Amino acid sequence: MKISIITVTYHAEATLERTLQSVAQQTYPDIEHLIIDGASTDRTLEIARQYPHAIVFSEPDKGLYDAMNKGLQRATGDYLCFLNAGDKLHSKETLAHIAASVYDDSSIGVIYGDTHIVDAQGQFLRNRRLTPPEHLTWQSFKDGMLVCHQAFYINRQIALSYDTTYRFSADFDWCIRCMKEGEKRGMQNLYVHEPLADYLAEGMTTANHKASLKERFKIMAKHYGLLPTIGQHIWFIFRALVKK
Repeated sequence: MKISIITVTYHAEATLERTLQSVAQQTYPDIEHLIIDGASTDRTLEIARQYPHAIVFSEPDKGLYDAMNKGLQRATGDYLCFLNAGDKLHSKETLAHIAASVYDDSSIGVIYGDTHIVDAQGQFLRNRRLTPPEHLTWQSFKDGMLVCHQAFYINRQIALSYDTTYRFSADFDWCIRCMKEGEKRGMQNLYVHEPLADYLAEGMTTANHKASLKERFKIMAKHYGLLPTIGQHIWFIFRALVKK
């Protein structure tokens, strides 16, 4: 079973190397690591090309999700995952554990796990606030992004393109649509009960938090209906107040 790791970069010289190292150190042999670069002019490409395992593409793009679609088009793995520059696979055995959990069973739609939040030096900060459910479906995302994108390994048969009309939360919409596709095909999803990724705290969505939340509301209304989405957000507000 081949696993494709897709890393989208643009001027990522400060963070890319730890991502490249974490993939290079994997004990699992059948890995494809695609670097989809947006024509960086810093040392990003120089750094990436120092790693023989990395397959580097660099050209201008129309933004993050356009670049991610390019990665989807080029990926040849049976399962694929997006790992941002600065993010790491949690351990040297991560991909080996994922492959062992599937046993070449192509009926698994999504393999997912937990995520650790790390700082700019890669040091552990905390566990992610939202935790994956034991049984994940597209309906699960009514409660928010329960699985971090970097801990979401998808069967390439159901990996649809990102909707680039969303600037900050197309990954949320993508996870829901891909899981709907998997459900149509009778695929099951598998929780591996371990951290799969170390996620760098300040991603693009974090830096544009308000705009991201507005997009997520629109996405939830599209998939789950407007009134249920309003009701769910009232619950989110109540839950936040109670936790204070």
